Amino acid sequence: MHDTAAHRVTRWALRLIVIGYLLFLVIWPVALVAAKTFSNGLAPVIDALRQPEVIFAFQLTLSAAFWAVVINTIFGVGISLLLVRYTFPGRRALNAMVDLPLSVSPVVVGLALVLVYSGRTGWLGQSLEQAGLQVIYAPPGIIMATAFVSLPLVIRELVPVLHEIGTEQEQAARSLGASGLQTFVRITLPAIKWGLIYGVVLSLARSLGEFGAVKIVSGGVAMRTQTATLLVEERYQQFGVVNSITAYTAAFILALIAVIALIIITSLRPRRETSQ
Repeated sequence: MHDTAAHRVTRWALRLIVIGYLLFLVIWPVALVAAKTFSNGLAPVIDALRQPEVIFAFQLTLSAAFWAVVINTIFGVGISLLLVRYTFPGRRALNAMVDLPLSVSPVVVGLALVLVYSGRTGWLGQSLEQAGLQVIYAPPGIIMATAFVSLPLVIRELVPVLHEIGTEQEQAARSLGASGLQTFVRITLPAIKWGLIYGVVLSLARSLGEFGAVKIVSGGVAMRTQTATLLVEERYQQFGVVNSITAYTAAFILALIAVIALIIITSLRPRRETSQ
């Protein structure tokens, strides 16, 4: 009896610690952003969302996030299949490199992209600009930086699922004459679809909120290369109630998208687990 009571007390104490940690680190700051956003009513928020700079920033952010997710989905599926289904020299090194974006600062990522793709000093930048393609301080650089920092999120969701489903059904399909593409579309893809959706949602949320790498490669020029996160930084540092409300409004929209992504993830996880 005493052991059971002590166990319950310990369990509730740990729950309170975790809840308190999340409250002060996550919930409270996000709630303060929402409170600041609507502190002067709804009209200033609507006015802020109508500003051309805000509209452009969110359009650029959504465009970059969309293409980053497309890139990460295609290459994420390919790399996951390569890591799980094949054995080759350097496989462990490739598996370790997948986690590199999670361990390296996004600012370092942005600087590395500048060193490679800058039109003045980059290894490939001058050749690309002569061909009519500008990467740094342009949307392609923003997409590359965003895709780099969010790539592992798709792969780390797919690799465990591929390990779990095994290869029996795929081998059976090939023995019946199915091609590699037919096997992937009819066998592999349906088996990994919930893990893929889960990784895509995480990658999208991460892409929308990227700041460090994008700041380095974009330059943050309003109406040209300024994303929503860069807009928040710029307006928050400026004086005036209008600028502050604009910063809070953009930050609130980004936080709202993240919360919606978490809700989607939470709703998908039980379906994913019961479908396997």
